Amino acid sequence: MPASFPQYVTEAITGPLPDPPGVKLQKEGLHAKHPVIFVPGIVTGGLELWEGHHCAEGLFRKRLWGGTFGDVYKRPLCWIEHMSLDNETGLDKPGIRVRPVTGLVAADYFVPGYFVWAVLIANLARIGYEEKNMYMAAYDWRLSFQNTETRDQTLSRIKSNIELLVATNGGNRAVVIPHSMGVLYFLHFMKWVEAPSPMGGGGGPDWCAKHIKAVANIGGPFLGVPKAVAGLFSSEAKDVAVARAIAPEMLDSDFLGLQTLRHLMRMTRTWDSTMSMLPKGGETIWGGLDWSPEDGFECKSKKRKTNDSEVSKDVHGEPVEVNPEPVNFGRMVSFGKDVAEAPASNIEQIEFRDAVKGNNLAHSNTSCRDVWTEYQELGWGGIKAVSDYKAFTAGSIIDLFNFVAPRMMQRGSVHFSYGIADNLDDPKYGHYKYWSNPLETKLPDAPEMEIFSMYGVGIPTERAYVYKLSPQAECYIPFQIDASAEGGDENSCLKGGVYMSNGDETVPVLSSGYMCAKAWRGKTRFNPSGSKTYVREYSHSPPSNLLEGRGTQSGAHVDIMGNFALMEDIIRIAAGATGSFVMMRNILQFITCLSTITSICSSRAMAI
Repeated sequence: MPASFPQYVTEAITGPLPDPPGVKLQKEGLHAKHPVIFVPGIVTGGLELWEGHHCAEGLFRKRLWGGTFGDVYKRPLCWIEHMSLDNETGLDKPGIRVRPVTGLVAADYFVPGYFVWAVLIANLARIGYEEKNMYMAAYDWRLSFQNTETRDQTLSRIKSNIELLVATNGGNRAVVIPHSMGVLYFLHFMKWVEAPSPMGGGGGPDWCAKHIKAVANIGGPFLGVPKAVAGLFSSEAKDVAVARAIAPEMLDSDFLGLQTLRHLMRMTRTWDSTMSMLPKGGETIWGGLDWSPEDGFECKSKKRKTNDSEVSKDVHGEPVEVNPEPVNFGRMVSFGKDVAEAPASNIEQIEFRDAVKGNNLAHSNTSCRDVWTEYQELGWGGIKAVSDYKAFTAGSIIDLFNFVAPRMMQRGSVHFSYGIADNLDDPKYGHYKYWSNPLETKLPDAPEMEIFSMYGVGIPTERAYVYKLSPQAECYIPFQIDASAEGGDENSCLKGGVYMSNGDETVPVLSSGYMCAKAWRGKTRFNPSGSKTYVREYSHSPPSNLLEGRGTQSGAHVDIMGNFALMEDIIRIAAGATGSFVMMRNILQFITCLSTITSICSSRAMAI
């Protein structure tokens, strides 16, 4: 509720309000102990203009991202030009410098009234935290992780600030709290800080052990997210696909001089960071044409066991057995609902990787260069080759992008990798392209450092897509989600061309939970020093009415930052509690590969 709204009115409507976590723990006598480092995710940190073209006159040090977004509406094409990076280098375009906002204000609110870190910061302040023992590790989230160091020396700044905070807070090691893509960014940092210069920070193999008490990852896309596939393939997600089906003239046409989706793709395909979130581990992790780790999952609040069936009645009242609708989550992109549902043996795939792409789509219209997406160079033959392959798994998604967006992937292949390491002692894994993939790198040699995976569950989350070819037009995106593809009933996982599984609305449980629940559990090849890992799942409970705002029990990807239980867990860790202590306090809710993640951990996919 707004602070100006009388509390007695609020309580009369919603009932007595519980103490916020900071107030509750202050009453228990907790005090600030460990310095706290926040690592924001993609798009949640503010970006401001330091140098621009003539169209950006008057915007010096004004926010281009975050804040009110006023200039998006006043001069949209100018805004896109300045938010885009160079197609060849992945760095600044000539004459443009957009830089991250610094300080806690960089990501406390995304826009006025929409908090990201603000509520957690306010609750930490209740037990004594302030800027001398809190630090927002802001970075330009558009850049590849290594390029944040190349251009801005951001990784060096984070290293120096952590060292300073530890030194000025009695030698107490830091508690690092990354959110969303910030989880991958900090994985990269932990390898960078150990590695010798010039590639790394030269901190040595014991830097993390000396400086980090715990890493409390919130909503971490450790193994990638299917949303990144749809975003890079067609600039879509579920909501965009539905809006496109309802009002195609808004997103597909030259609306107010802005070809919305094409310009969006033109801009986001220059953001190399998006490639960090493509699915990792291939079919071993995400499944193949005929299986997935989530086999047996049902898109309804009450889930039956895998081999259970429902009993219904026919029109004459006789019992009829109804088996759950099978879902092929392993087919991350299917061209047509019939392909998505067909037995794997019935899918006849025509190899696309060496196909002749054919005529340039833009040969008759040079204006398409203004909305460059690489699709103009794909040609009719290339489009047909993609659709004729019919079904793409996580094992063929990277090849798909190499085919349809070779320039983007040429940049991305320098900075990111998506495999599973056979031998982590191979010297090649010392290269920074592997550092943000937990399946191709080791955790630091820090046995006393604790690692938490904290995420929401119970919300339908994008997992796979049904696609179709778009109607032909100049400068168009040739593929789009088929929003008309629906499941057979209200409990179907297929909604508007998107197959939904369990997660936090953005990251499936498979990606957020698996590493801490299994691959890093105990001493493993990915965790050779045996750092303790903990998994905490927060069941989503939406607000019961509008007066509750975004709720205090949300498991949604961003709204979870205001979840009272999550904030209490984090504040206890920052105040000195160990993971074991926090786990014992939440024994009924804390998950150690025992609940939502259980079936995934026991899947045949998990033998890595």
